[in-house]
Amino acid sequence: MTITPESTSVGFIGIGVMGKSMAGHIQNAGYRLHVYTRTAEKAKELVEGGAVWHETPGDLAAACDVVFTMVGYPKDVEDIYLGSNGLVERAKPGAYLIDMTTSSPLLAGRIYEACTARGLHGLDAPVSGGDIGARDAKLSIMVGGDEADFNAVLPLFRLMGTNIVLQGKAGAGQHTKMCNQIAIASGMMGVSESLAYARSAGLDPETVLRSIESGAAGSWSLSNLGPRMIAGNFEPGFYVKHFIKDMGIALESAREMGLDTPGLALAESLYKQLASEGYENKGTQVLFKYYTER
Repeated sequence: MTITPESTSVGFIGIGVMGKSMAGHIQNAGYRLHVYTRTAEKAKELVEGGAVWHETPGDLAAACDVVFTMVGYPKDVEDIYLGSNGLVERAKPGAYLIDMTTSSPLLAGRIYEACTARGLHGLDAPVSGGDIGARDAKLSIMVGGDEADFNAVLPLFRLMGTNIVLQGKAGAGQHTKMCNQIAIASGMMGVSESLAYARSAGLDPETVLRSIESGAAGSWSLSNLGPRMIAGNFEPGFYVKHFIKDMGIALESAREMGLDTPGLALAESLYKQLASEGYENKGTQVLFKYYTER
């Protein structure tokens, strides 16, 4: 299958903080876009721009050559793909089903096998880059699945990201995303502690940030979320509740491999404490409050 705007109908399920921008890039490239999300209002702008709304994921799948999903939790992924009237059951013969949710590597393998059994093409392709990366089409996309399938949908991936890597067989994309989330988890503690220290020392955190973000301490989190911490902007680019979900998947996978991850375990405990205090729908940069409001 050759994927072009003229010949390919593309579905996108999950029009959230990141999904809306990602679907918008596909629409703006001239593809016939089909959408579904649990809260129809979130897709209003895309529908007004010409996207076709569907009442169920299965109905969308029946109309599309390629379907992307970016939903909340592994249970949502399982229901949408493997449930009755789901994507695998309703998809067109030869369709490409691509899950961009951060989900379980084991579930990714099950979906791939179910797709293969029905003559479909399944890929797991979680992303990193947050709302900014989604908006600017500069996401890092980590893909698991067959190389031929990866190459076939690469034109669509390129509309959403700039660092697009086939990591290996089905599930490899999800395992790579776990590596990403493990690095971020401890990194967020470091960024928060660093800027809290600057404030406690009587320094101007913005001036400190200018000095340290271009040195050895530099990171995406420091440069993009550090300013939000300083400004007291804790609105979500990536929700605390979803980060807790991701860390839970990573901890479970690590245990299965016999790997101890103490930094990850500590970060999860801090975020769970914040969630219990009512911050589960804030952005991950709200960790700064743990260090500055106690």
